[in-house]
Amino acid sequence: MTPGNRSRAAEPAAPSPSAETITLRELLRALDTAVVELVDAPAGEEVVVSSVALVDSSDLTVETESQSPMQDLYLHVGVTDDDAVRWFDDVSGRARDHRPHAVMSKTAHESSDVRAAAHRAGVALVAVHPKARWDHVFPLVQRMLDRSRRGRGAPADPDLLATDTDLFGLAQIVAQNAGGMVSIEDAQSKVLAYSASDEAADELRALSILGREGPRDYLRALQKLGVFDRLRESDEVIDVPAHDELATKRRLVVSIRQSTADTSTAPRLLGSIWVQQGDTPFNPDAVDVLRGASAIAARIISRSLNAPSTEGLLIQRLFGARGGGVDVPSVASALNLPVTGPAAVVGFAPTVSETSTTNDEFAGMGSMLRLHASSFSRDSVATVIGNRAYVLLPRYKSATSVAAWTRQLVEQFEAKRSIVLRAAIAIPVPDLAQVAGARTEVDRVLDGTASTFPEGRVTTLAESRTAVLLGEILDLVGEHPELHDPRLDALFDYDRKHGSNLCESAETYLAEHGDVRNAAAALRVHPNTLRYRIRRVEEIIDIGLQDAADRLLFELQLAMRRRTTVPNPPD
Repeated sequence: MTPGNRSRAAEPAAPSPSAETITLRELLRALDTAVVELVDAPAGEEVVVSSVALVDSSDLTVETESQSPMQDLYLHVGVTDDDAVRWFDDVSGRARDHRPHAVMSKTAHESSDVRAAAHRAGVALVAVHPKARWDHVFPLVQRMLDRSRRGRGAPADPDLLATDTDLFGLAQIVAQNAGGMVSIEDAQSKVLAYSASDEAADELRALSILGREGPRDYLRALQKLGVFDRLRESDEVIDVPAHDELATKRRLVVSIRQSTADTSTAPRLLGSIWVQQGDTPFNPDAVDVLRGASAIAARIISRSLNAPSTEGLLIQRLFGARGGGVDVPSVASALNLPVTGPAAVVGFAPTVSETSTTNDEFAGMGSMLRLHASSFSRDSVATVIGNRAYVLLPRYKSATSVAAWTRQLVEQFEAKRSIVLRAAIAIPVPDLAQVAGARTEVDRVLDGTASTFPEGRVTTLAESRTAVLLGEILDLVGEHPELHDPRLDALFDYDRKHGSNLCESAETYLAEHGDVRNAAAALRVHPNTLRYRIRRVEEIIDIGLQDAADRLLFELQLAMRRRTTVPNPPD
């Protein structure tokens, strides 16, 4: 059914949008026709959108079984036509103020049954371009909703350098003042914001807005022109000529760089601003406009990196960061979370070999974690604190499903991003007031198993209690220098001076529970050789390894020495 023959007689009037909301019409306009197209809007396009969830078919079943309020907008990812029709029919049985306002789907144009079911439910149906990436569309929608919460309205000040706006507002201003179509990208060439397109938009612009990589031939052409090198090294505005064979139009591009107080340190590259020429030439002062826009974009991106949103702060306080101490009912209402009921907290950290991962790189991973978590549980929230990421999964299906999802995510990050993660799960968490405590439990596991993580790299406190408790005992001992046994230093000094390996021999002997033959086989020496080495160890450190108390002390001292040589990942 097309918008032209909608029937609105039985539908309630759409709520009046305020300065802190965004309507479906405004959201679709902001996302651009390259990404979305309205198929039907039974209640009109002025319905308010203030929340969004990304769901698959399994999530739809949970959604219809629950009587909690629904999100305003749903992104149907991989949902079959039959499941979508069934869901719309179930939704139509709810009170009108408990129904979603819109659904986005890549198959919205293909099934008349889905269109009819959505219309019966009074839910707007929006088609998403088949080539659009959900991990690109979902953050864009969230960004637009965050922007609406901060207050709408284009800045009235025509002076670009005096304007305090967000990236979407900045893109519109640059487009108006430079004369072209604007895309603002991050340092990894992912689109953060863009202005409206017109019929002069080329395929490259459409692909970038859809979250797709540009044609390889064009990227090679940019590389040949030195565009990427010049973006990294300077603030100059670069003129990229049209390429007839590749059907790309002329562009201007400028880097977004964050200056540092240390003049010996190169400015940090935050992204770039691209302006595609349309049917008319760029405005005469387009270069100056881009220079000014670059400075503003640097401030906006820096603020977003350094200052989390109000929602982000609430989530971090829920996890016990930033002072902790939250009003649980208020947080639950603000984040649309259930106050009670079993939940799971999952913590992710780089392995010891990956501790060079920067906070910026890990923050980028946080976006992907949020996306995957939202797909697994629509109520999930995630945050990055230091060099660790945490996910809260309310109303999970089962402990087994949480563990399976976590393992799959760890494997995906390693396979697709070459980042080796380990994860710890706290489950069950009875209510939101216990989330901070669950994060502490997760941190205990991640701290206590940093160098001895179990195979598979996913565990719980129950599964790793021995390693965790032993690690914490060693930490306590390590905090008291008077508990350090100086006799162990003599053994290490002896090995260094004589090029021997008495310490390794003793450790292997202890690991084999005093079985000389097994220990000798592991060391590839004759048993008599090992017996001689053990006697030398006992002489040097003046203890008997046959004595249970001496042996326990020696093992603790060796373990403490090993622990101090393996750095823990930063908090």
